[in-house]
Amino acid sequence: MPLDESYVGRVYPPTAPYEVGREKIREFADAIGDDNPAYRDPAAAKALGYSDVIAPPTFPIVLSTPAAHQVVRDPELGLDYSKVVHGEQQFSYRRPVQAGDVLQVTVRVESIRMAAGNDLISTRGEVTTVDGELVVTAFSTLVARGTATGQASPA
Repeated sequence: MPLDESYVGRVYPPTAPYEVGREKIREFADAIGDDNPAYRDPAAAKALGYSDVIAPPTFPIVLSTPAAHQVVRDPELGLDYSKVVHGEQQFSYRRPVQAGDVLQVTVRVESIRMAAGNDLISTRGEVTTVDGELVVTAFSTLVARGTATGQASPA
């Protein structure tokens, strides 16, 4: 069944605040295999002009995924998550995420469209400090395979 296009423009409540810690940044950098010293060493980050270690550019996925789950798990939207693949992810930065930031994400449904028998839903997650400073915007597109026609697409 196709997605409910009336969801375009819907904004979900901000996520709970997330305090970015040095250890979380280090673990993430280790997981992606990036040994940049600015992700581990406060002195290296300070030499680059930051107050503490900074996070790798894809770190906001840790925050934006739970925010996007508000959309994905909304029963009225009609998304069959068993048919979903991740189509696209992009981050647009105002500044790097730093240890000590307390961040939250507000997600908005940007578009819903059909292509080749698939539903595509695009969201925009504004990652802000709890004081309202915009840090990064996360753009994501999910593809629900075969749902626009009510049938599963061929494998």
